[in-house]
Amino acid sequence: MTGLFEELDRLPQGETQVAMATLVATRGTSPRREGAKMWVGDSGRIVGSVTIGGCVDARVIEAADAALRTHAPRLLTVELGDEDAQEMGLTCAGAVDVLVEPMRLDDPADPVAGLYAHARAHAATGGRAVVITPLRPGAGKLVAFDDGRLRGELKLPDPERCLREARSLLRRGTPRTLELPVGGGETAPIYFEVHAPPLHLVLFGAGHVAQALVRFARALGMRTTVVDARERYANRTAFPEADEIRVAIPSEVAAQLPLGRSLVAVLVAHDYKYDLPVLRELLRGDAAYIGMLGSRRRGETLLQMLAEEGLRPEQLEQVHVPVGLDIGAESAAELAISILAEVLAERAGRPGGSMRLRGL
Repeated sequence: MTGLFEELDRLPQGETQVAMATLVATRGTSPRREGAKMWVGDSGRIVGSVTIGGCVDARVIEAADAALRTHAPRLLTVELGDEDAQEMGLTCAGAVDVLVEPMRLDDPADPVAGLYAHARAHAATGGRAVVITPLRPGAGKLVAFDDGRLRGELKLPDPERCLREARSLLRRGTPRTLELPVGGGETAPIYFEVHAPPLHLVLFGAGHVAQALVRFARALGMRTTVVDARERYANRTAFPEADEIRVAIPSEVAAQLPLGRSLVAVLVAHDYKYDLPVLRELLRGDAAYIGMLGSRRRGETLLQMLAEEGLRPEQLEQVHVPVGLDIGAESAAELAISILAEVLAERAGRPGGSMRLRGL
């Protein structure tokens, strides 16, 4: 959910009152997933979208204008009939729930803007947070941080179940709405929104594939680092868009990396003497993704060597080799697309198959 802050920053300077619309639930076919955002400023400026246009976004804009006038949040349910679905390119109808919350960006005491500001600041330092929002009036809002801190208040009979769910999502979670017991025999829909640092793509080896990966990863909002011992290849001329270039022994850089769920490591040097030491370091932790360029046979040989050194099967299973989805990639750009597509599929817990076959 780091991208929502960049969208907010695209609003004009001086825009103080905005309505934040969040897709919190979908039923049936929907073109977007929970967590999609639209921002509507009091000047009329619109940034983002909760669907792909059409009747839903039009209804959301109307609700946002009303929320700005009344300074009160509202939960909007939009049913998509067959005609609406066809207009949006869908094959069948469905329904979406959109939470619309007004906020004042110039007021630190604003109950919505203030909590999101704290979540943003924590993610900027490498931390993770979950914003908990009960989808019923007057139930409050709370942020749970990975260091145990809480901000805000849940006005529920028993908020402990919500907190347990939030903690379980801190390590690796995606936005979702759950119907949970809240005490006194009641249940309520609760929306959980996970905020984490942007994915950090670290490329071990500088070359054409690495260049393409940096270009596309930047467009996806990832932070990028290129690591190579050869300054001739790892330089600003070759990688003008990289956030960082490290001319150093790759395994030494790998040993210094924070090995957590924000790290995406791809080995593209295609050289045993580089790959083995780097893998030894990376497999000490729990990266979001580790990929290695090369054939299946080469990958099996490397993994067998690491197994003989004592690495456990569950550690070795982290390595994707051959790397990427099978799209018939040949050029550097095609390889980069296949690799990043696999990274996104892994993060979303998806198999990476054709959307045409989804649900069959």
